[in-house]
Amino acid sequence: MSTTVSIHEAAYACLMESDIAQKLLQAEALYQHFIALDILPREATDTVVSVPVAGKPEKPELVSPRDVKSRKLSSEVGRATLVHAIAHIEFNAINLALDAVYRFRDMPDQYYLDWLLVAREEAKHFGLLQARLKDMGYAYGDMKAHNGLWEMAVKTDHDTLTRMALVPRVMEARGLDVTPGMIQRLEQVGDMATVEILHVILAEEIGHVAIGSRWFKYCCELQGLEPEPTFIKLLEEYMGNGLRGPFHTEARLQAGFSEQEMKQLAKLG
Repeated sequence: MSTTVSIHEAAYACLMESDIAQKLLQAEALYQHFIALDILPREATDTVVSVPVAGKPEKPELVSPRDVKSRKLSSEVGRATLVHAIAHIEFNAINLALDAVYRFRDMPDQYYLDWLLVAREEAKHFGLLQARLKDMGYAYGDMKAHNGLWEMAVKTDHDTLTRMALVPRVMEARGLDVTPGMIQRLEQVGDMATVEILHVILAEEIGHVAIGSRWFKYCCELQGLEPEPTFIKLLEEYMGNGLRGPFHTEARLQAGFSEQEMKQLAKLG
């Protein structure tokens, strides 16, 4: 990769890549390339555009969340359905991290390196889940999925602060809340292979949400805003009554939430 290619344009190329294998390879290559540079190439010649549909394969078919079936984990197909749903989240998370690099161009260099790290780790998570699906006799795309995560990306593509507040700290932080319960239920049915993958994902997702928290607070500081009331205001504006508990307080505190924010979340949830 030429050092003259800006980090923003390189991220966009990976963002729009629809071939899964190529996207995973490129996410790793982007991180390795740009982390090795002393000075990031930031001069881009392109115009930032909205991305209503990021690069993705033809399948899975995207449907309303209410049309995505859930099954009991006591069956093999039920466990595969869960793994597929998580894999879909992780695939979208690759694109979300890349979009954060592509779209918002007035941030410090560390911001871009942070989100390329996230893209790399989300690609790793997806690869683990993709391999697990194969072991179970399925492939990514075999089941229906919904597009809620990317829809929030489109809604927040106008402002870095809003994106940092609502994607990592709301949509992705939901994984911190629900993953321990999934692990427990999978342990009860003896699916230790999936449990092992979820432990890896949970540990690294705490770091991803922490990155979102750090840059959200940075954006608030630039604008002279108090982070806690700003976060709650954005929650109420964008989420309404759509936020549900319970919340994994310990994980969220590790990921940069304050005690006051957790109290407010408990009231909203």
